[in-house]
Amino acid sequence: MTNADGPSSAGDGERADGAAEHPAETDGAPGTADSTATAGEFGRQFAAAAEKSGLGALARDEKLSGRDLLTAVGGVRGILEALLPGLVFLIVYSGLTSFAGQDPQAALVPALVASVGLAVIFTVARLVVKGQPTQAIAGLIGVLASAALALWSGDARDNYVIGFYTNAAYALGLTVSLLVGWPAIGLIVGFLMGDGVAWKQDKRKYRAAQFLTLVWIGLFVARLAVQLPFYLANNVEALGATRLIMGVPLYALVLVFSWLVVRAIYPSSARSGE
Repeated sequence: MTNADGPSSAGDGERADGAAEHPAETDGAPGTADSTATAGEFGRQFAAAAEKSGLGALARDEKLSGRDLLTAVGGVRGILEALLPGLVFLIVYSGLTSFAGQDPQAALVPALVASVGLAVIFTVARLVVKGQPTQAIAGLIGVLASAALALWSGDARDNYVIGFYTNAAYALGLTVSLLVGWPAIGLIVGFLMGDGVAWKQDKRKYRAAQFLTLVWIGLFVARLAVQLPFYLANNVEALGATRLIMGVPLYALVLVFSWLVVRAIYPSSARSGE
């Protein structure tokens, strides 16, 4: 998504000052057309995925709709699928180790069984009602992989390791998009708003795309910065709790902020014309 850089941002239609800031100004250079075409294709693919998740309707909404926000974060069922397996793991593991006095390794298996079992139930429910099982299946694969890693190491902390790599990969990918001059959030919003890659010619929108891409990088980096110390300190309870808090709730907060930015950058007429 995109964000205004502040009151000093230039108006629509302005060009950036220099090729380094706006690579798109080098039109005609041998690699520019290919770069634009490649970025455009990535943008279309990301935007198509975002549209299916409900982000398109959220971005174009004149008013922030609670229903669209809920759809964008996966709906009630999607939120439950994202939160409950991790919550059940945390409750069962903490209950067995802190209150029942079980050894951490002995408590690991029933906690993982409860978590994986719930993820399986969610996936089966999606298939039975003939809904879109992609999210549930993806969640199940993640839960299974995390559980397998924790069982292999015998360490409950490792149930969260894959999440570290996922957040690091997102942060790295977004950072690379900034460095090559095609901020990923700008690409996604551009196609969602029917702007294609034209936003790159507009100084205000381009700076907004850079800013919002940094905001999303901050989300993934913040998760790592907060959760890794708990992992290193072997504090499974704090690690699990922060993973839940910084999951869907923080994601929704950044989505709302992104919507406010898109609403400021794209005029009402552009959004209503979609």
